[in-house]
Amino acid sequence: MGCGKFLRSSVSRLAAFLAPVFLTLLLSGLLLAANTVVSRPASPPLAAGAAGKPKVVRPSPDVLILVNGDRITGTMLHSAGESISFHSDVLGDLQLKWNDIRELQTKTRMVILGRNTPARGKLALNLPQGTISVANQLITVHPEDGVVIPPIPVKDVEYIVDENTLRKQIAGRPDLWAGWNGSFTAGATVIQASQEQYTFNGAVNLTRVAPTVTWLNTDNRTLIDFTGSFGKIIQPSYSTGGVYIPASSSKESIYHADAERDEYFSPRFYALGQTVFDHNYAQALDLQQIYGAGVGWTAIKRPTQELDLKTTLQYEGQSFLDASAGVDQNLIGSTLDANWGAKLPYRIAFRQQVSWIPAYNNPYAYSAGETDSLTMPFFRRLAFSVGSIDSYLNDPPPAAVPPTRRNSFQFTTGFTYAIKSKY
Repeated sequence: MGCGKFLRSSVSRLAAFLAPVFLTLLLSGLLLAANTVVSRPASPPLAAGAAGKPKVVRPSPDVLILVNGDRITGTMLHSAGESISFHSDVLGDLQLKWNDIRELQTKTRMVILGRNTPARGKLALNLPQGTISVANQLITVHPEDGVVIPPIPVKDVEYIVDENTLRKQIAGRPDLWAGWNGSFTAGATVIQASQEQYTFNGAVNLTRVAPTVTWLNTDNRTLIDFTGSFGKIIQPSYSTGGVYIPASSSKESIYHADAERDEYFSPRFYALGQTVFDHNYAQALDLQQIYGAGVGWTAIKRPTQELDLKTTLQYEGQSFLDASAGVDQNLIGSTLDANWGAKLPYRIAFRQQVSWIPAYNNPYAYSAGETDSLTMPFFRRLAFSVGSIDSYLNDPPPAAVPPTRRNSFQFTTGFTYAIKSKY
């Protein structure tokens, strides 16, 4: 009877935690597949060749000449501030500074958005648009109607985007499966020696912002995250001095899943709803679940960094492994959260999240956490990543054996694949 009750309890706890994990991974796979389909480029038009066979007609490429004389052909994607994004069929996507460019000639029709251009709602109809040429840090626009537009200094331009992107972002919005960006991360360690040891860690981070461009203020944002780490150390049985020592093992498992929806009511302020699930075997935490709503403020929003500050009012449930009566908690509290992301040189990205979770009906049952990650690209969408997850739980079970430490720290490494939406 006791064994059956234990098995039912174990299965129930496992199902309660793995449900959001499987939903997160399923959604991630569907998004990756959808983005792959959505981003498939249209086939170029065909024309009859000399022998009557179809011949591919390709548009003339844009041409970029660097200050050192290097000539790159491809497609200009966009420009933001001092940076320009250019796609080369040979070199891939390039991020360059205007100071590195001597000349630029585009066959793609672009729209110039100055620093005083409205960025929300309907943009002005008289924006400079057409093919462009750049020389001596001056942008010359060549409209189809032949109207002469005085050259525009590069320093006076905030964004340059293509006409199709402008129309799509102003008139439309991505559907549920489009517009997602993020990453998959995976790492593993396996040791076969006197002891057997293995550790697996992974993460899924997805963000969907609408509109999907930085030159329009955000209407809404959806975030989905999952991180997990599982490891085990096995000591095989052995004999010493005629004494048999049975096999033993120890394990660690730490999982985190969360989802958040933000609705902006001004360029920097938004209302949010979130749900969070945590499991930490090292702290005897079977499942901590949070459901809350609150407000957020984008305190810093620049091309190279962004800082969000959030606070919520929430319900928090804590259940512990092998806990005695009265140890599990039902709490009313808040989450105070700071999330900072920075783009460093060489396309290196750093992200840090710090949170403190007080409980109002039990001041002793508070928790805190910090997550840091550094991603260093090395080949197209692949990157090497290092990170740390530090969590503090002030109310672990008091009678746990062995005694439970309040603090849990893990350092992870792995390989990351970037997901980039083509919307």
